[in-house]
Amino acid sequence: MQRTPTRRSFLVTAGATGATGLAGCLGGTDGGDAGDGADGTATPTAPDETPTGTTTGTPIPGESSLLLNWKPSGLHVPYFAAKANGFYEEEGLTLSTIETGEGSTFSAKQAGLGNTDFAISSSDQVLNVNSRDLSPLSVGVVMQKSPAVVFSTRDTFGEELSDVEALAGKTVGTGPGMVRMLTTLLLEEAGIREDVEMVDTGYDTVQQLLSGKIDAAGGVFGDAISAEAQGYTVDSIPVADTIPAYGHVVTVNRDWAAANDEAVRAFLRATARGAAWAHRRPGDATELLVEANGVLAESREQQRQKWETLAQEFMLGDAVEQNGWGWSEAEPWQVSHDALADADALGGEVDPTAVWTNDYLDTDSPYIGSYTDQL
Repeated sequence: MQRTPTRRSFLVTAGATGATGLAGCLGGTDGGDAGDGADGTATPTAPDETPTGTTTGTPIPGESSLLLNWKPSGLHVPYFAAKANGFYEEEGLTLSTIETGEGSTFSAKQAGLGNTDFAISSSDQVLNVNSRDLSPLSVGVVMQKSPAVVFSTRDTFGEELSDVEALAGKTVGTGPGMVRMLTTLLLEEAGIREDVEMVDTGYDTVQQLLSGKIDAAGGVFGDAISAEAQGYTVDSIPVADTIPAYGHVVTVNRDWAAANDEAVRAFLRATARGAAWAHRRPGDATELLVEANGVLAESREQQRQKWETLAQEFMLGDAVEQNGWGWSEAEPWQVSHDALADADALGGEVDPTAVWTNDYLDTDSPYIGSYTDQL
C-alpha cells in the first residue's frame, strides 16, 4: 500500500488558524517481556504475545512520527513501551520519533494541518480545533475518563475530602480551560455551585493549595500525585465519576488516515499492546520511559504512579470491556462540546459526532477487542 507523504516541518504560525489555547487542556500542569516486573511482583504472561501484523502482511512504506501533547511523563508510557519493545515494527510500522508537544491545542492543530502522522491531544481540543477550519480526527481514546479531579490535602482542608458536598462554603482554585469547566459542572451537579467561591489560580494551582491560599483545587490526577510526592496526604474526587468526558485521544489528519488506513490500524494495535504490556509490568515500563527521557530519572516513582493510576483507573471502562481498547461513545463527546459551547470557547459550529471514529480499531486484534483479557 502506497503511503501519502506528510509534511514534516512544524508550522510555528499554526496559531493563525485562530484556535484558542485553552490552557486547561487535559494534560496536567507539570509537565523484559515475560517474568517478574521491576518491582519484584509476579506478572502474568500475556495470552498471546505474537504480533497481529498488517492485513497485507507486508511492511508499511515510509516512516511515521508521534507528537505528544506535552513533555514525556508517566501518562505517555504506552508509546515508549511499544516502541522499545518493537511492537510498532512488528506491526509493519516504522515509528521514527516520539516528539515533545506544546499542549493539546498545538497537537490537534498539527494533526489537522497534516504536519504529523499521529498526535496525542484531548477531546476538548479536537472539538475546539474542528470548530476553527481544521479537521483533526480522533481514532482512539487513551483515557476513557477525564483526568480532571478536585483535590486537597488534609493539612489545608482540615479533614478528609470525601465528597463534593464538603466543598460548600470553601474556596476552590483552578486554572483556565476544560478543567475549570468540568469542575464547575461537578459543583453544579452536586447543587453547591453557588456556595463555592471559584478563583483562577493560573498555572500555580498546586502551590497555592499547599500554601493554604485555597481550600481545594481543580486539576488533573497528576497534580494530586505531585502534591503527594511533597509529603502531603491528598484526597481526590474524580470528576469523571459524575461527568462523562474523555481525556487523551489519538488524533490524525482525516484525509491522511483515509489514504493510509493500514498505518493507522497498525499504530493503534501496537499502542494497545504497549499499554497492556506496561499494565502488567509497571516497573519495567517506567524504566523504558526513563531510558528514553533521562530527565525523568529523579522523578521515576512519580512517573510510575502516574502510569499506574492511568492504567488502572482511567484507561478502562464499560466501553473498553464491551467493545475494546480505544473505543469512543457519543455521550462524552457531547458533554465536552456542550461545556465548551456554554463557555463560548468554540470558534464556530462543530458536530460532536463527526470528530471521532472507531473505524480504525481492529476489534479482531486481542489487544484491541479483548484488551481487558490481556491484563
